[in-house]
Amino acid sequence: MTIGRFAPSPTGVLHLGNLRTALASWLSARAAEGRWLIRMEDVDGPRCSPRLGELQLGDLAALGLHSDGPVLWQSERTKLYRAALAALYGAGRLYPCACTRKDLQSLASAPHAEDALRPYPGRCRDRAWEGFDHALRLRLPEAPVAWMDLLLGPQADDPPALTGDPLLFRRDGCFAYHLAVVVDDGAQEITEVVRGADLRSVTATQVQLQEALGLPRPAYAHLGMVTAPDGSRLGKRAGALGLAALADRGVDTAQVLGWLGWSLGCQPTPAPCRAEDLIPAFRWTRVPPGDLPVPATWC
Repeated sequence: MTIGRFAPSPTGVLHLGNLRTALASWLSARAAEGRWLIRMEDVDGPRCSPRLGELQLGDLAALGLHSDGPVLWQSERTKLYRAALAALYGAGRLYPCACTRKDLQSLASAPHAEDALRPYPGRCRDRAWEGFDHALRLRLPEAPVAWMDLLLGPQADDPPALTGDPLLFRRDGCFAYHLAVVVDDGAQEITEVVRGADLRSVTATQVQLQEALGLPRPAYAHLGMVTAPDGSRLGKRAGALGLAALADRGVDTAQVLGWLGWSLGCQPTPAPCRAEDLIPAFRWTRVPPGDLPVPATWC
């Protein structure tokens, strides 16, 4: 059975790219007569807001996208993450990292990205254990990982070269993105992960973490990004449009669904529709793999 999920971070409103990802995941699960779950990735407490999480759930409901089980909040699942860390420690796969953010920024290859996604060159790999008051990283094997992307086709990456040893536990006591997402996908028996192409580069790293924890590998599909009409990136910090902002511009939910459905190859024109109207036509082979600009009249 296909079990899909949508797992936003409650740090802002859902923009069109988020909504497109959610709809694609929901359609794929529904077309396969499977299940679809919602999980709130609020493990990074200072940046997350329960109020924003509820607003996001409201936007999903407005589109007709409802979870087939209870909505999980990562902040309530820390025992699972601690157990996973204990298992990795027992297997000799963890090492303490004393690098500060300033240290990482001083390293030549650190790109502009979230901390959990920065490549790490193994500066502390041989550091001796001095208790658990440091950040913790996963020691990755030096081996390439290949997978079949439902949208992009055959893929392969070398995680040590691309991302470095991933951060699993931060110095401030927060569990990092890679650990939480892999543990929860395993616990929820997720078989299909649909997300934006900006996260494609972490797939091989997460596959190696799944293997280290003895968890099954889900199928992956990485959607092209929704961009501004000029091709520049839209995001929570860059003028992204949510349902409320679009409603203020006179664009109702049926119009948004029509455009999203058209963008996923489910209908020939962006005619207003309901989410359930799109299910019979959904096929991964019909989804365009590239980036997609929003209509200029919506901005």
